[in-house]
Amino acid sequence: MSVIVLCASKAKAWTAHAVTSSGVILALLALLALLEGRPQACLLWLGLALLVDGLDGTLARKFDVKGVLPHFDGATLDLVIDYLTYVFIPAIFVYRFIPLPEYTLLPALGLILLSSLFCFCNLGMKSQDNYFVGFPAAWNVVVVYLYLLDFDPWLSLATIVLLAGLTLTTMKFLHPFRVKQFMPLNIAMTLVWMSACAWLIVQYPLNQTWLLAVWGLASVYFVAICLWRTAREWFA
Repeated sequence: MSVIVLCASKAKAWTAHAVTSSGVILALLALLALLEGRPQACLLWLGLALLVDGLDGTLARKFDVKGVLPHFDGATLDLVIDYLTYVFIPAIFVYRFIPLPEYTLLPALGLILLSSLFCFCNLGMKSQDNYFVGFPAAWNVVVVYLYLLDFDPWLSLATIVLLAGLTLTTMKFLHPFRVKQFMPLNIAMTLVWMSACAWLIVQYPLNQTWLLAVWGLASVYFVAICLWRTAREWFA
């Protein structure tokens, strides 16, 4: 009986790793869409990879993958895939589809890639209550705003520089699937944001005002809770 239980535990643990590993296939599909000149498809694949990344950690903790498969480092697997889907492919997306001022494109891409390396290697990347410390290299989210809102090139550059700089700060950024405080609301707002975002991408450039408003309100919520958590620590 114990052998059966052990085999079942290992099967569940490998299933959790398989879910994480599916992110590399989504990364491939996003990259192919990007190279084929289909920015909307690229963003949708990256969005699906973002959803998978939000769920695989829950599965890993539920199935105790560290205890069941101690020889296989799921955290490293996750980081490798995250760098592809959060950073590298979004950087190429900027190169192909986001207008930046003349002579600033390559420096901006280098800033994205290098600042993200610091983020991924920072051992203090998470606070004790599971907020990200500093901008968490979520360039897959940033490029959605730059693409859908069609910023002026200088504003796009300023956004990239600002967020890369925030990587080095102690500002707190929400992880909606890990932060316990307000977790049901955080997850609900995340689903609202992702649904509105997907809809906007599909129908771009014919975006409806009410849908933009829903997306904007969800965005304001995340900015507000990050500022609130940061300010709470500063004033403490």
